[in-house]
Amino acid sequence: MSNKNIWYLPGPFHQYREDVKALAKEAGLRIIDANVTEGRDDEADNTPEVTLKEVPAPAIVAVVSGDQIELEELIGKLRAESDTVRAVIGGLEAGEIVKPECGELAIRLYDALDHIRTQVDELATSRDSLATDNETLRGEIESLKADEGKEVEALRAKLDAAGVTYRANASKESLEKLVADLPKA
Repeated sequence: MSNKNIWYLPGPFHQYREDVKALAKEAGLRIIDANVTEGRDDEADNTPEVTLKEVPAPAIVAVVSGDQIELEELIGKLRAESDTVRAVIGGLEAGEIVKPECGELAIRLYDALDHIRTQVDELATSRDSLATDNETLRGEIESLKADEGKEVEALRAKLDAAGVTYRANASKESLEKLVADLPKA
């Protein structure tokens, strides 16, 4: 048994003049984007009629229908912009980029890349500083462990000399307590 309550409608849904979600709700239908599914299981027989919104013609079409000189100027500007962006990309691929002197997109791309480079440099400096601090702290810990090891050995020697037994893995604190409890001679 099938419900036949699915309205397969090509998206995006904002391209329609009507509120397709409201229409679907009124008709008791679920909308599924027809562009993203192959099957049409449970497709509804009676779906609302919808119309596409009018989209203004792109600027290039308006120029083509107008003056040929304007079109050539526009194409020239686009080529120059494209060339400067390509120069920035080529420099980036070579490992060194130079700030372009013209081209809004190329300059914005350069500025964004330069900002990223600056941030990466700052991160690398911070990382190096933290690595140095880390090594210093590791050295201090090792020094403290060595000093504590000497103290533990001295405590064990006192206990051995007094003939007191203790656990082999006894902590420094427990060894100190045993030494403190030794009779004063």
